[in-house]
Amino acid sequence: MNLLVPLANFWEKADRPGVRAFFLSMAALSVALVLALYSGAAARLNNFALASATATSALLVAGWVGVTLVPVLAKRTPLRWIGFRMEYRVTRQGWIYMGGIVLVALAAINTGNNLLFLVLACLIASILMSGILSSITLAGVEMRLQLPEHIFAGQPVRGMVELKNEKQTLPSFSLRVEGSNKKGAGAVLLATPVFFPYLPRRESVKQSVPLRFARRGLYRQEAARIVTRFPFGFLQKARRLDLASEALVYPSVDATPEFLDVLPGINGSIESVAKGRGQDLYALRDYQPTDSARHVHWKATARFGSLMVREFAREDDCRVLLVLDPHSGAALPSATAAEKEHFERTVELCATIAWNFHERGALLEFRSVSAEVPLAPATENIFAVLRHLAVVPALPPDARQNLLSELATESESFKIIVTSQPRGSIPAGVWNSSYVVFTEDLGS
Repeated sequence: MNLLVPLANFWEKADRPGVRAFFLSMAALSVALVLALYSGAAARLNNFALASATATSALLVAGWVGVTLVPVLAKRTPLRWIGFRMEYRVTRQGWIYMGGIVLVALAAINTGNNLLFLVLACLIASILMSGILSSITLAGVEMRLQLPEHIFAGQPVRGMVELKNEKQTLPSFSLRVEGSNKKGAGAVLLATPVFFPYLPRRESVKQSVPLRFARRGLYRQEAARIVTRFPFGFLQKARRLDLASEALVYPSVDATPEFLDVLPGINGSIESVAKGRGQDLYALRDYQPTDSARHVHWKATARFGSLMVREFAREDDCRVLLVLDPHSGAALPSATAAEKEHFERTVELCATIAWNFHERGALLEFRSVSAEVPLAPATENIFAVLRHLAVVPALPPDARQNLLSELATESESFKIIVTSQPRGSIPAGVWNSSYVVFTEDLGS
């Protein structure tokens, strides 16, 4: 009864036409074999007519199998293993083992001892079995890499490596997954190997792996290697799998000393141009019937001869246009490592400012040379801003300053401009409605 259950499950999930064709071909070939043997026996008895008839029948049966059943089986047989890119390497233990084989072979040849030849045959068979079993272990194994949706530079995250064993009957043992890119393609996503001691048949196993990206940018994982030393450790065999995974790493948004230096100036500038129910006086205007009498400014009323009310700077209504000026000397061929690092700090500072507005629930608009994110609550468009900052390159200094010149004409919106250019490069018209952050003034 216990044996019938797995057989029933196998038959339910199996490719029934393929199974029928397989057993039918085995039965037909067995008949052809019996006919061929009977033909040989008839030929020894000098019954050539019967031998010819049975031999012809055996050929016809074998030909029928080759024409009708073999194509059916070939269509249902996965031949992906033919294209497996296997890499072989003899381990140190393997070289020691092969040295022992050479010594045993020399002793067997010199002494002619049959026992030594038997031992030699067993040693060689172990090498052959090691190669066969390692190939079986690597065959039918597929891989998938899962990464978090949002990744920030310098912050540890956890990815998920999943291996799936597609073999119908055999498990896999002792698998190690390593990242692999082409030469010059950059850093790999999987910098740390992941070990899978056991992979059951027709099942998937997942393992969490720590990841950390030091810099912003787009990271690619073109391929991965599944490595095994199973079963004896004499050979290390690896199979290369195409992966094509990408990870977009945002700039760091940690509160750096540079950000803490500019934060008071940003808050003060926003407060001075935003109108609302704060504590600081914003402006005086004529009284309206909907105004509260508590806001009447009596001294101004006496001076102007009409009721005047106070308006206050509103701290909780923050509308800002954040601008990144990507023009920098870091884009020049003669740029030094310090200049390139300075531009990276500029991008990180811009990302930190944007993240600060996201935490405050502000209305944020972002603009750069090649990007424009429309005004919306920062909780909705913050990741669109960070996606651009993750890959924005440094541009050569532009004498025309098209981006900043366009901003100078938009006096109705308050702007925060982050730039790594010197102070003299900013058009004068931008200063009237902007707070400019010069990263060259900030500490290293």
